[in-house]
Order: sequence, then structure tokens, then C-alpha cells
Amino acid sequence: MKTLWSLAAQSLWSRRLTSGLTVLSIALSVTLLLGIESVRTGARDSFSNTISGVDLIAGARGGSLQLLLYTVFRLGSATNNISYETYERWSNHPAVAWTIPYSLGDSHRGFRVVGTNGNFYKHFRYRRDRGIEFAEGRAPTGMFETALGAEVARSLGYTTGQKIAITHGLAGDLLQHDDKPFTVTGILARTATPVDRSLYVTLEGISAVHVDWESGAPPMPGDEVPAEQLEREGVKVEQITAFLVSAKRRIDALRLQRDINTDANEPMMAVIPGVALAEMWRTIGYGETALAVTAVFVLIAGLLGMIVALYTSLEERRREMAVLRAIGARPSSIILLLVAESALLTFAGVVAGLGLTYAALFLAQAPVEQAVGLTLTIGAPSQLAWIYVAAILAAGILVALLPAWKAYRNTLADGLSARL
Repeated sequence: MKTLWSLAAQSLWSRRLTSGLTVLSIALSVTLLLGIESVRTGARDSFSNTISGVDLIAGARGGSLQLLLYTVFRLGSATNNISYETYERWSNHPAVAWTIPYSLGDSHRGFRVVGTNGNFYKHFRYRRDRGIEFAEGRAPTGMFETALGAEVARSLGYTTGQKIAITHGLAGDLLQHDDKPFTVTGILARTATPVDRSLYVTLEGISAVHVDWESGAPPMPGDEVPAEQLEREGVKVEQITAFLVSAKRRIDALRLQRDINTDANEPMMAVIPGVALAEMWRTIGYGETALAVTAVFVLIAGLLGMIVALYTSLEERRREMAVLRAIGARPSSIILLLVAESALLTFAGVVAGLGLTYAALFLAQAPVEQAVGLTLTIGAPSQLAWIYVAAILAAGILVALLPAWKAYRNTLADGLSARL
């Protein structure tokens, strides 16, 4: 057996250019297949770890997926708001441990502005049990103070003490609240979640910039209420967009969800984050399947290339096979030789593919996390990845059977006969 593997290795080395190209083709196919699996796993983990310790997300009645997207991932817009009185009533519910209110709708140079209170900095968790930390400064407490997500500060070059104006709505910079600027008091530490791409102000601050607006329209020039005339106690928060809920006991979450969904005072809905995430994955599952199918077809192309390389080389190796038969090699040995060559090529391609995959993940990890907030975890291959590897090795051996059968059928006389 040792002689067989040694002979197979020497045979491949004698055709190292063709063998190298075949290994490279398989390696690139493996890299694409495992890379897609790593990105898919990383995306699911990143989305799932964006928020932790929250039992319910409550907001105005609408779609559960929409509620998840605009509260957690800052995507899309709310269909309606809920009254602050309703929020306080549920916040004081005996089964509720804490809540985090969100007031959304404004922006600043493409980044969302989030109105919230101190509970956000105290209770918000991501990646299981990591809390909000400040890389610089402190949380906003004044009416016209703001804290910036790490990506906001990096992209716009802002520092603490700088004054900025937020924009009404999400469509560009057409309607500015420039008469009531905010002072940056802190910059949050990077979380690699949507937290990094938002600005955080107080609920009173969000209400204050709209105090002289009516029906979404700005005040006429000269009718603005100056910022210095607005005192924190004089601004009343009337509505918010949504709020996060943590129940004192996990068993209370389902009862709270039912009670919120059937609230007779105001039409509302509450969703369990995990259930809403599962719905989101079902929605985008077709895209994942399409990527996986593409990777499989690329791998099939690589294996077909190996078949072609082995098959076409048989014409050049007819005399070699004949000599082996002449010195006593059995037909089964010829078959095993070609299968061994295929196994070596596939194994080398898989090893090279694993190396390329981890090298690509290592090089792309920081840029991808910084650009899109997606964490690419570098760890041992998942169970599915090992299944892929085993399937590739098995397929590499199986595809060698066709050229092996061809070699088996080449007779000794045909191999030694003169060819014109």
C-alpha cells in the first residue's frame, strides 16, 4: 500500500503543472463553499447576538418582522407611535423587570437618531452579556446632549464637545433642526452591532426639537422656540416608537405578550425577538440556498476538471499502464493507482481550501466588522463544514472511477502496440 501511494505521488509530481492547477481548482471551490458557510454562520450569530436579555419588543400594531427591523437593526420605519402614558403603564407592570424606550424617526447624515433614557446604558445587552461602554465621555443627560455610536464618530470624525444638528425624518438633510443643536458628550465603545451606527439622545431631546413643529411641518421663520428657553421639566414626552421588555421571570413573558397584544387602551403588539429572528431567516433563506447551490456547482466544476485531467492524461500514460501490467501489476492495481491519485489531489485541494478559507477570514474579519458590523468567527469548522469536507473527499474518490475503468479496459496488447 505504501508503494501504491508513493507511486501515485511520484506520478502526480511528474505532471505537477496539471496536478497543481487541479488542486487549485478544488481549493478555490472548497474555499467558496466553506466561506459561504462561514459567512452564513457569522451572519446568523451576529444577528442573534445583536440583542440579549430581552424577552419582548413592543410597539404599534403592524408586522412582527418590521417591528424587529426598525427597533433592533434600525431598518425601515414604524407604522405608528404609541403614547408615553401607555409605555409608563407597561413599564410599571408588576411582571416587568425593566424596559428600554425608543423614539425613532430622525437622522443625522444617514445615521439614525435614537431617543431613549438611562435604561439603555444600564440594561442593554448584546453578545449574551456584554453591556454598553463608553470609549470616551459619558451618557447624555441634558436635553440637548447626544452620545455617538463608534461607527458614527469614526465615519464623521466627531469628537466630544462638538455641536451637531439632527435632521427631521430619514430622507436626506432637507429639514434640519439646526436651531436646536446637540452637544456630543460621549462616544460608545465599538460593539459590531447596529448600536455603532446610531446617535443617542434623551427622550426629552427628541420632543424638544419638535416642540414648535405642527403636523410634521417646521415653524415659520421667526416662530421657532429658542433652545435656551426650553427647560427639561417644561418638555413633555408624549409618545415613543417602541420599547424593549425584560420580564422578572421568563415564564411571565408569554403572558405579557398576550396582554400587550390585547391591550384595550391602545392597539399594540409584542414579539419575542427569537421568534421574529426565525421569521426573518425564513424570509431570506432563499438567498442562503442560492449561495449554497452556487458554491456546490462551482465545486462540481472543480471535480469535473479533475476527471478531465485524469481522463485525458490516460492517452499519454497508455504505455506507462502497459509497462505496469507487464511487470505484474493486476488490473485492480491500476484502478487503485488512479483512485489514489484522485484521493491525493482531492485531499491536497481540501487542505489548501481550508488554509485559504482561514486566511481569507483572518484578513477580512476586521474590515467586514468595521464596514457592515458582521462578525466572522474564526474557529474550528462547524459540523456542517466537516460534512462538506467528507463529501468532497468521497466525491473526489468516486469521480476517479470513470478514468480508472477506462484504464482497466486498456489491454496490455493495446498499450504495447505501435501507434501511428
